[in-house]
Amino acid sequence: MELNQVIVAFALTAFAGFSTIIGAIMAFFTKKDDLRILSFGLGFSSGVMIYISFMEILPHSIVSMQEHHKNGELLALACFFGGILLSLIIDRLIPKDVNPHEPRNDLSELKICPLPKNNEKTPHFHPGEPIINTRTLKRTGIFTAIAIAIHNFPEGFAIFYASLENISFGIAIAIAIAIHNIPEGLAVSLPLYHATNDKKKAFIYSALSGFAEPLGALIGYLILLPFIGELALAVSFALVAGIMVFISLDELLPAAKTYDKAHDSLYGLIIGMGVMALSLYLLD
Repeated sequence: MELNQVIVAFALTAFAGFSTIIGAIMAFFTKKDDLRILSFGLGFSSGVMIYISFMEILPHSIVSMQEHHKNGELLALACFFGGILLSLIIDRLIPKDVNPHEPRNDLSELKICPLPKNNEKTPHFHPGEPIINTRTLKRTGIFTAIAIAIHNFPEGFAIFYASLENISFGIAIAIAIAIHNIPEGLAVSLPLYHATNDKKKAFIYSALSGFAEPLGALIGYLILLPFIGELALAVSFALVAGIMVFISLDELLPAAKTYDKAHDSLYGLIIGMGVMALSLYLLD
């Protein structure tokens, strides 16, 4: 394996991971009503990942396993569903109140209630008006960053190994996951910014949540890569396909519907599949 391949794979993983920074910047200047483009982008991302998982990565894994094992197809399918199960376990281990992929009221619509100072009364709001204090917001932002970092770890693994096997796979997956990471950056920075009015702190936490992806690639490279042969790589690809399908169905499409108007997410999904199909045909 050439050093240039490894460097490019790390670069693509870092690009995808640190796209959370884009979400952080958008949180400082953009309101939820202006984020319709995210619906299309997330739909596009899910279309790319679903298409490449079912049409390229999983079939590639099946063919490779059949060359090394008499029950290769069955083994590949078991690994595919193993990737889905792994993602599901990670998702279930994160508390619902800080999981960025669980439905909740959008924080940008909540009335911020600053903590009262000495001898001050708590600000009065009308009955039924949503209220959240700055301490709660700060906790939400920090724990959301931790939750996103846990989710991003296997994504870094997926991008890195896909890039080593096929650079066109790696680029497609990196772009798809980068789009998916933008609203995650928003989920971290928005509550922290409103709670502290500190853009620097919100920016740093968003960046740190994305750092888990290149970290996942690095650990995979240092610990797993020396032991990976053709069969193990085929197993890894089936796992990656399962992880990406889970991400698309559990995270990307539900998030896309949050900002959806006039079927933006559906159009994005269809166009994402079409672009991926055309690009793979031209690169073949």
